[in-house]
Parts: sequence; structure tokens; C-alpha cells
Amino acid sequence: MSVRKIITAVTLVAGVFAGTLIGTQAFAGDTIRIATEGAYAPFNMKNEQGELVGFDVEIAKALCAEMKADCTIVEQDWDGMIPALKGRKFDAIVASMSITPERLEAVDFTDPYYTNALAFVGAKGTELKTDKESLKGKTLGAQRATIAGQYLEDELGDVVSVKLYDTQDNAYLDMATGRLDGLVSDKFPAYDWLRTDAGKDFEFKGETIKTESVDKIGIAIRHNQEELKQKFNKALKAIVENGTYEKINAKYFPFSIY
Repeated sequence: MSVRKIITAVTLVAGVFAGTLIGTQAFAGDTIRIATEGAYAPFNMKNEQGELVGFDVEIAKALCAEMKADCTIVEQDWDGMIPALKGRKFDAIVASMSITPERLEAVDFTDPYYTNALAFVGAKGTELKTDKESLKGKTLGAQRATIAGQYLEDELGDVVSVKLYDTQDNAYLDMATGRLDGLVSDKFPAYDWLRTDAGKDFEFKGETIKTESVDKIGIAIRHNQEELKQKFNKALKAIVENGTYEKINAKYFPFSIY
């Protein structure tokens, strides 16, 4: 999932998932439950057999192999991701989640495992100038609770009609059926979609969006889980140095996203 995703308000209910995991150090015996969204191609999605696959999933599996840990990867809807982590439904989130100040108040993050950017997407053969003045009166979409959605609301909400969606796929669908003039999206998943039959009539518009800070994507864990954090960081460094990361990257992109 993401550039990616800023949750502006997180409702945490103590004990919602009590009993799902036993103890406060579910990873202490080298057993780690990792959540991903399953609806954010090519980073996390389902194949024809209903299995979770994608860049995030492969990175998670590579990290687990490096740590020699027994890992289970589970599906979790995006909006409930952080509350479920806080509720101990799983131990970590590998779902293209951006490291933001707001999220750091609720959870901790490992070192970044890739870097994201935002971009405008629109139909080929149509003019979509991306400066604020030219966008007046347009209807633009993005996935809800993401940096893309936050950018639309904060930077363009006073001049465009903003539509937010529960999944990136539904945002693509509405644009493809003409309900949107364009999207603001994380660039890498949009790049992947533009190469599909569904996205072949669309293209990037304008320049990559400049934001105040570089969007770094990390693995979310609960606060005060320093042991698990260091295990992930050590494993990430190892798979970058031994070429495993590069091999996974090359399966999805012809350029490095690290």
C-alpha cells in the first residue's frame, strides 16, 4: 500500500484484539505475524489463487528468511491497519506505509525499505495542466488515508472537488469510467497500472509532485519493540548488500526504488 499513506486520525480501542496474540513479545520465539493490504499492486495484491503476492510480500519473506524467523503474512484492510497492530493482531506492517510524524506518535518504524513520490494521472489525449490555477473546477481522486489524499485536501481542496476511495483500485475504476478528471497517486503503483490493459489509455500528467519532505516507506511496529526493530534493520541491510533486494526490485521495476 504507500508515497504512501497518512492517517490523520487514528482511533485506538484498548483490547479490541485482546487474546489474538499471546504475550507482549510475539516475535521473541522468532515467530512474526506480518500484515499487508492485498489491494495495492504491484506492492501487495492477490494472485489468481487468492494468495498475497507483490513487492512488499517478497521483501517481507526475504527479511524473514534472513532473520531465520517463522513468519505468517496476513491480509488487513488499510483503514484498520494501525489499530490492528496496536491491538496485537500482528507484529509488523509491510504495506508500503509512509513514515510520517503523525504515524510516529502511534507506532514505530524500521529504516526505510523504499522511497516514494506523488504524481498526477489523467487520460491520454486530454489536457490536464497540473498547476493550481488550471485545476480549478476539476474533480480529482485519491485513496483515502494516504499522502496522495492528504495532498489533494491540503493543497488543492480549495479549488478542486476531492473524491477519496477505500482502495487504489476503486480510484482507478472511477477514473477509467469518466467520473474523475484525474488522480493523484503514488508514482510506482500508478506506473504499474499504466502498463496494464485497464490503464493503457492513461498517462502521467505534469511533473512529479514536489512535497516538503522525501516520502520514505518503512515497516511499522509497536512502540518499545526495539529488539524486533533491530532484527528488521539488520536483515534489510543484509538483503540490500547481498543482492536479494535488487533481484526483487528488478521483478517489478526497471529502475531502483530503494
